[in-house]
Amino acid sequence: MHYDVFNGDADGIIALLQLRLAEPKDSTLVTGVKRDIQLLEKLKLHAGDTITALDISMEKNMGGLKVALESGVSVFYADHHKAGDVPTSDLLDAHIDLDANTCTALIIDQLLNGRFHHWAITAAYGDNLIAKADELADQAGLTSEQKSQLKELGTLINYNGYGAHITDLHFDPATLFNELLAYDDPFAVIADKSSPYHVLKMAYQEDMAKALAVNAKYQSRYLGVFELPDEAYSRRISGVYGNLLANQSPDSAHAVLTENTDGTYTVSLRAPLSNKQGAGDICSQFATGGGRAAAAGINALDKSELDTLINSIESYYR
Repeated sequence: MHYDVFNGDADGIIALLQLRLAEPKDSTLVTGVKRDIQLLEKLKLHAGDTITALDISMEKNMGGLKVALESGVSVFYADHHKAGDVPTSDLLDAHIDLDANTCTALIIDQLLNGRFHHWAITAAYGDNLIAKADELADQAGLTSEQKSQLKELGTLINYNGYGAHITDLHFDPATLFNELLAYDDPFAVIADKSSPYHVLKMAYQEDMAKALAVNAKYQSRYLGVFELPDEAYSRRISGVYGNLLANQSPDSAHAVLTENTDGTYTVSLRAPLSNKQGAGDICSQFATGGGRAAAAGINALDKSELDTLINSIESYYR
């Protein structure tokens, strides 16, 4: 069997989209909400199986990866998150790039020699690599209107990935991937009135309006903290809302807190766009935290630890 294992956000979906547009393959799709990243350990593998793993931290999946390799499973792995010590194996084809200005879809774009370049640019916009995406779009000769369209589509696909459970999402990421696979170019998605783009656009506008009505819980020169209630819209909008805040105030860090049913917080942290480092290190100090330099999160932060988190963020960026 072949397994396509991918993060349920814009980068993971579009990375796989490029690969399967280039090389269609019967596969079992394994994905989940954006924060569901320990996916390899869910597989029941046999010698001779193959895996494509995209946009999930190798470090967080090291146990499952080692089991796969020891079981005689060939693994293609592309990612831009913390990798840890990459195993040495003839069965592993790893493409890891930790540069803060790249994403998995851009790694795949290079491997495919830009065959579906507009999709890769869309993913970069969705992963909030706005400057990089603008640069690539300009090089590709896209107009300002086309850049705006790809930015919106990338943001909407990314927005769909956020939630505590699949039921929080408008589309299961596997379903969204399959629907997008019908389009070899993102502009075709936008032009099709029956595509997921139009469903997500309306839902996004409703959720964002609610988030924008929330006042800051904490605000300083270095950090803005915003708390959203324990509601499905909060879980859906938290990540892209954090990206919006980061773009509005690029010299400040931003933390979006979403209250969980058990009273803890889910945290989405964005490093200042003018200093895209440290977010992953800060969140990794907490038991359920992790991520990359520019954007990271904590799945369950006890409210008693909030002051510690704020102090850690402020100390880092001061």
